Amino acid sequence: MSDDEPTVPVRCPECETETAVPLSRVGESVERHNEQLHDGCEVARVDPALREQLADLVAEDLGLLG
Repeated sequence: MSDDEPTVPVRCPECETETAVPLSRVGESVERHNEQLHDGCEVARVDPALREQLADLVAEDLGLLG
């Protein structure tokens, strides 16, 4: 991981934790947390507001919006 790599906030309301995870590892980190601590239930996740912003940016970049 590069020191310049962006991080993504991941929240787990059940554990009452929030951590910054490198973008390249966010998927595996969330999955591992949920598997190890929550029997695979999707409890921990990327901050919903950020997830929505990222989805909008990707859709715009792909020309899917207007």
